[in-house]
Amino acid sequence: MIDVIIAGGGPTGMMLGAELRLHGIRVVVLEKDLEQSKVVRSMGLHARSIEVMDQRGLLERFLEHGTKYPVGGSFAGIVKSPPSLDSAHAYILGIPQTVTDRLLIEHAAEAGVEIRRGLEVTGLSQDDDGVDVELSDGTTLRSRYLVGCDGGRSTVRKLLGIGFPGEPATAETLLGEMELTEDWETVLAVMTEVRKTQLRFGLSPIGDGVYRVGVPAEGLAEDPRVPPTFEEIKRQLKAVAGSDFGVHSPRWLSRFGDATRLAERYRVGRAFLAGDAAHIHPPVGGQGLNLGVQDAFNLGWKLAAAVNGWAPADLLDTYQSERHPVAAAVLDNTRAQMQLMSLDPGSQAVRRLLAELMEFEDVSRYLTEKITATAIRYDFGDGHELLGRRMRDLDLKQGHLYGLTRGGRGLLLDQTGELSARGWADRVDHVVDVSEELDAPAVLLRPDGHVAWAGEDRQELLTALRRWFGEGQVL
Repeated sequence: MIDVIIAGGGPTGMMLGAELRLHGIRVVVLEKDLEQSKVVRSMGLHARSIEVMDQRGLLERFLEHGTKYPVGGSFAGIVKSPPSLDSAHAYILGIPQTVTDRLLIEHAAEAGVEIRRGLEVTGLSQDDDGVDVELSDGTTLRSRYLVGCDGGRSTVRKLLGIGFPGEPATAETLLGEMELTEDWETVLAVMTEVRKTQLRFGLSPIGDGVYRVGVPAEGLAEDPRVPPTFEEIKRQLKAVAGSDFGVHSPRWLSRFGDATRLAERYRVGRAFLAGDAAHIHPPVGGQGLNLGVQDAFNLGWKLAAAVNGWAPADLLDTYQSERHPVAAAVLDNTRAQMQLMSLDPGSQAVRRLLAELMEFEDVSRYLTEKITATAIRYDFGDGHELLGRRMRDLDLKQGHLYGLTRGGRGLLLDQTGELSARGWADRVDHVVDVSEELDAPAVLLRPDGHVAWAGEDRQELLTALRRWFGEGQVL
């Protein structure tokens, strides 16, 4: 039997598949498209996603194809000096989604994920032991678990009967990659003027004489799945900017709306949702792809623990209790940013006030941490101030913390040399080392890098080990 079927071969699905393979799980990814999409919806990775790549030894691949930019100090297009962030990767990595997709597909394939293209889920049923998945070619597969990573129009979500409440799109933006005949200096001058009032308009060079173009649509399309025509984009460029800049030779065209929706539940029995299947929101802040990858990072080790038989009884339920509030917060900050980008007098007044407040570094940092996901703290109850937070990459006497996390196992980082996790040696590494940056005698990290325990009390450590890693082996 297949252990986990993943519906959807985007970045969330591929990241999840690779995470499961770290633990020997048999994974099949179903992707309806025969070829990788050429559409570039995301243009970069934020600090927490960069940390995730570093934790799994992927960062060098991404750095080779990306460009580092200052972390921001930007909210709703209000740009201020970059604040300091508690991360060894306090930057934005500019990298087109097509490259991110390719790198994660390669990573998944190297890990042993089976990728089947040209197939999608058309039906499903489940019992106490597994899920039967009906496919578009008329065949059926059975697996222990199913995860829907199949986008905002998720078939899996609909088949599970999970509600997707929120707000429908009120505006659309046309997007594409194409060449220009107008010189860049002229384009830049026009863009600088237009963006004083219209922040959804912009052109940016992406190399080889090709430009990424975004412009507000005239209205809502009857079917948002149908890409715009090239003539439509030229017409809207003239309407918004007074010129179409001589655009020609389009590589691809697309449209996206500002709908905001959050799945009521992330789990029904043995089936789960992740990525856009669980949440959609406007692209302001560039958080969508990052949010989905981080969903996968949270779910992967938990699902693997369940398949391998050592998961505590409520471990799979923590996926929703931890990630659903994170998505709700992202939806709220994108709603706020969209409101601040509105041209009505009230919104502009609030925008001016926020621009003043962002001169204070604490305010700028607070907003930036929302976008970069570096301030997320899962509710693990009372305890040390580090409890529930992700641990940044620490300098250790013998190397770096993230270098110890490549295998996706738990980690007891022990500065005292007096603790033990022997009963959990098959799922938790015990490392005795010290760091001037760690203000705790020892920390227990989950496979996703969040602090499950901090301190030196042995009984509290045993409680945390059982809570997150099940019962230990009798030695």
